[in-house]
Amino acid sequence: MKVKIRRVDKSLPLPRYHTDGAAALDCCAREKNIVEPNQLAYIPLNVCVKPPKNHFVLLVARSSLPKKGLILANGVGIGDEDFSGNNDEYKAVVYNYTADKITVERGDRIAQMILLPFDKVEWEEVDDMDSKDRGGFGSTGK
Repeated sequence: MKVKIRRVDKSLPLPRYHTDGAAALDCCAREKNIVEPNQLAYIPLNVCVKPPKNHFVLLVARSSLPKKGLILANGVGIGDEDFSGNNDEYKAVVYNYTADKITVERGDRIAQMILLPFDKVEWEEVDDMDSKDRGGFGSTGK
């Protein structure tokens, strides 16, 4: 599938699959950023993406991100098909959960993106769900 993408800094690589079996494309930081302890930082990922119609970009942390002392502050990011202007650069919002400053270097791979299809929902409002109540939050046992 062809997808339109614009690099902000062409000296950095496009997001890419790093193994043949990879489902996600690794994204790198466009600039060096020092993340203070217990603080958020917005790390620019150097790309603007235009997902095809009825697709979106799911932005998630690389599994190695917590080794640096960082997590994605919002868990995941969603890149809608209409968030695709020339200045709509994707960013990873990271949180430093340590007591130390953490440096994200230019070119560090900190996030990954997956392009996924979606269907539009049409609500059918009802007064009875016609299903058994389950309770949730561990209701099926340990």
